[in-house]
Amino acid sequence: PPRILTLEEPVLHMDHCIAFAVHGNPAPTLHWLHNGQVLRETEIIRMEFYQQGEVSEGCLLFNKPTHYNNGNYTIVATNQLGSANQTIKGHFLEKPFPAASGLFSFRMQYASKILCVDSKAFSFQVSIAVGLAAFACVLLVVLFIMINKYGRRSKFGMKG
Repeated sequence: PPRILTLEEPVLHMDHCIAFAVHGNPAPTLHWLHNGQVLRETEIIRMEFYQQGEVSEGCLLFNKPTHYNNGNYTIVATNQLGSANQTIKGHFLEKPFPAASGLFSFRMQYASKILCVDSKAFSFQVSIAVGLAAFACVLLVVLFIMINKYGRRSKFGMKG
């Protein structure tokens, strides 16, 4: 029956590789499970191995794995005389944004309380900002009119 000789944690070479070696006569068929589900080969995940006598050696290769590829990987070797399996944990990347963790949810609750409590202060600040913007617009219009009215006279009677 097949026997799994080695199963190593993922290592980065050109791609990430979970190296394995399986012994069996007749040569076992190999397939992989990811978290208990059958792992299908894709462009990102593929298995490469070679058979040398009764030993199959190879790698389960990952091309730029993400946090979705984290989990338990099980190799299953089967032939007419039996089967063998072994599991290893594969960890490639951390999740980029953890789910609403304590600090994040605390910040969200704090922000909502600030918005509720300071709504009057916020409306006051908005009214001040709108008033300043209106004053600036009126000032620009007055300056524009004065420049057009008094800026057209040539100085000292010279024509430009």
